[in-house]
Amino acid sequence: MGGTRPLRKGKTITVRAAPSHSSRAFVIMGPLTLPAAIGRQGRTAFKREGDGATPIASMPVLSGFVRGDRLKSVKSPLSLRRTAKTMLWCDEPKHPAYNRLVRAPFKPSHEEMCRADGLYDICLVLDWNVTSRKRHRGSAIFFHLIKPGYQPTAGCIALHLRDMLRLLPHIRKGHAGAGSVSLA
Repeated sequence: MGGTRPLRKGKTITVRAAPSHSSRAFVIMGPLTLPAAIGRQGRTAFKREGDGATPIASMPVLSGFVRGDRLKSVKSPLSLRRTAKTMLWCDEPKHPAYNRLVRAPFKPSHEEMCRADGLYDICLVLDWNVTSRKRHRGSAIFFHLIKPGYQPTAGCIALHLRDMLRLLPHIRKGHAGAGSVSLA
């Protein structure tokens, strides 16, 4: 799948649910249509922490991380921060750092950003419940890499590495155009 025409700058990334499988989707940007995985419970307009669903929303891209020890010369207009072993993401709704990057050691519930399985080798932080946080509304909603076989995520949007590398040069931080990921 995918187009052969060049991508134009300023295109919004749209994510459409696949009609045949609730945890699959298509990421669309300009002429490209790429297969993706979404939450194991599909998508929802009423996201809650731990529900396994991907929120239906327009989510600006806030920032990104890259495993510099695994991937070299990733091209992107985003300022991609090199992932360190001490980087964690708090997913404990009762903690003051809920849905924020934290440093190890950290005892409350969290995601490791430097994962052994490579899912976060490229990881873009989407603005779901980040700039305007509410407890239990969901955390760590990222645009990251897939598990083998496009297995479902815990609520994120996931692409194959080759497809992420195709999109990254066109993704910018922001609230419109190529700085936003919309799940419909």
